Formats: sequence, structure tokens, C-alpha cells
Amino acid sequence: MLSLRTFDTARFLADIWQKRPLLIRGAWDDWTNPLEPEALAGLACEAEIESRLVQQPGPNRWELEHGPIAPERFGALGDCPWTLLVQSVDHHVAEVAALIESFRFIPDWRIDDVMVSYAVDGGGVGPHFDQYDVFLVQGLGRRRWRVGPRCDDTARLLPHDGLRLLADFEPVKDWVLEPGDMLYLPPGFAHEGVAVGDGCMTYSIGFRAPSRGDLVSAWADHMLDRLDEDDRYTDVDLNPGADPGEISTAALARLHDMAVGALADRAAFATWFGAYITAPKDERLDWAPEEQISAADLGSGAAGPLRLERNPAIRFSFIRQNAGEVTLFAAGRTYACNGPAAAVAQRICADARFALDPEVTSARPLPT
Repeated sequence: MLSLRTFDTARFLADIWQKRPLLIRGAWDDWTNPLEPEALAGLACEAEIESRLVQQPGPNRWELEHGPIAPERFGALGDCPWTLLVQSVDHHVAEVAALIESFRFIPDWRIDDVMVSYAVDGGGVGPHFDQYDVFLVQGLGRRRWRVGPRCDDTARLLPHDGLRLLADFEPVKDWVLEPGDMLYLPPGFAHEGVAVGDGCMTYSIGFRAPSRGDLVSAWADHMLDRLDEDDRYTDVDLNPGADPGEISTAALARLHDMAVGALADRAAFATWFGAYITAPKDERLDWAPEEQISAADLGSGAAGPLRLERNPAIRFSFIRQNAGEVTLFAAGRTYACNGPAAAVAQRICADARFALDPEVTSARPLPT
């Protein structure tokens, strides 16, 4: 078993990543739980934050309730095992966002969010499988994880409107995780986590895996908005056909090129994808600062020392262009940067906080 103290990322990516589960005992030397249960419950009460409450009133029975959760609801749950799950906690709690730093050997654009769960004794969400990679970090208490073989969409599911629960679950691994332990699960592996005792908190660092269908649909929708209505099929070289009911090979080739060619611009796809993958997950949240600082303010030094800190809810990525040029993507927006600005753009993507040389900023400030 590996520890993050001596974690060999190259070995992990070559031998483990998307291939098989891995248990890491004592992943941190001095693990400290970054969020109190009461604070998690408070987040679940907010209308702008996605949360779920899962109860298990009986064997093979699960009830799902979507948030926001009323504060008095927690006191009325009784003895029934239950689990609270809150999405994107890293967007709201800096100490939770800091967990992601340990996993940045995987490209940032692949990182989705940190979901945090709290469960009482016996609480869980049932046996299931996910279509993404996840690191499950035990924060408080103990949780028993049972892991089965890899599944696919042919797996038989229990009837439930909101939970994809496996009807046939045959675990092959069985571990109880203590605070600071971590379990990595690749996509598709069946698993079930059950709290052992009260006060169980788990941090799930999940990774994005766009489906082919979602990617094609979003890219096609983007291009449809930019197509000229006058760009239509033509056949100025049309010749008489032997059979008027036939769609000729030449016509099919021309039509196929019209459809596929519009989507084949790799440079346009790259620019679109950078904006697409960094777009905010939830438009209901407004992360604009109370005081706006312009590029001119930064360049003149009027804003004071240039100590920058990224908002953990904003996604940043960049694509290299020609020598000394990059395209920066932030919260779904696109910025062309070259020279000193390109260096700043890469620094923003690399570091959560840093001090910036005013001379670099004044040479070419980033657009705002």
C-alpha cells in the first residue's frame, strides 16, 4: 500500500489509474479533518448548494430527499440510518479545496469537485457504481467499503427514481477506513460504503469524464449557433442519373462533408472546449468580488501589493499556442495572452495564491 508521503505518481498512473482500486492507509502524516459536521449541515440548508439526504428505513430500501434541507429536519430523522451528501464543498470552504492540491498530478480540467458526506451508524447510499474516477478520503469516524467487480450499463438495477442501486452486488474486497485513509476507485467498479459508528465523514474527490454523447451534443450546439443559413447544399456539376430514386455516392460524400466538415475544425474545437470545461457548474452562484479591480489598477499599483489568490470555485486552464502565446480559460471565458501575460496566465493556473511582480503586470495586463 502506498502513502502520499512517498507517493509515486508515475507508478500510480501506469499501474493503477483507471485499472484497479487501491487502498492507501495513512495517506497523510498529520491528518486533520477540514470541516466540522455542523458546518456541512449548514451548507446543506442553502438553496444554492446541491445536497441530498438518503435514509434507509429497511433492508434494500432507500429514500432520497433533495436539498435544501430545513435545519429542523436533522432533529427529526430518528433512529433510521441516514447519510447527508453535499456537492462542491470545495467551492465554499478553502480548507476542503486544499485537498485537491494532493491530486494535481492529474490535469486540473479533469477535476470535478469535492463532495462531502456525513453518516450515522449504518448510513450509506447502497451498492452502486460511478462512471468517473474518485478518491475517497476518510475524514472522521470509520466507514466500511466493500468493492466488487467492474460493471457496465447492462448491470441490473433496483427500481428507484433517484438512485442507481445495483440489484446484484458481490463484493470481492472489504476494508474499514480510519481517518486519513484513502481509497481510489476507477470508473465502473461496484462499491458500497457504510458508516461504522456515528460521526462518519468522507471526502470524495471526483474527476470529470465527459461522455461522447455529451461532448458531441455540446460541440454541435455551439457550432449550430455559428452556421450561416445561406450555406446550403449545391450540385452545380449534376449529371443525369440512371435511376431517379437513387441518392448517389457523390451526393452522399458532399452531404457528409457538409455535416462532418463543420465539426472538424480542431482549432475552433480547442477554443470551445477550454471555455466549455471551465464554465461554472451552477450559474445561480455569483462569485463577483464586492470591489472590482481593473487591469489598469493592477498596472498602476493603485490596488496595492499584487498578492493574488484564486477563487476555488472558478476553473482555470490554458492551451499553448505559438511560441510565447497561450489561451487562458477562466469560468468559461477566453483570453488570448502573449509575452509576459502568457507567463502570468500559466502562473494563475499553476498556483492557488502567489505574489505578482508589478512590472510584469504593467507590461501586458490580463483582460478582466
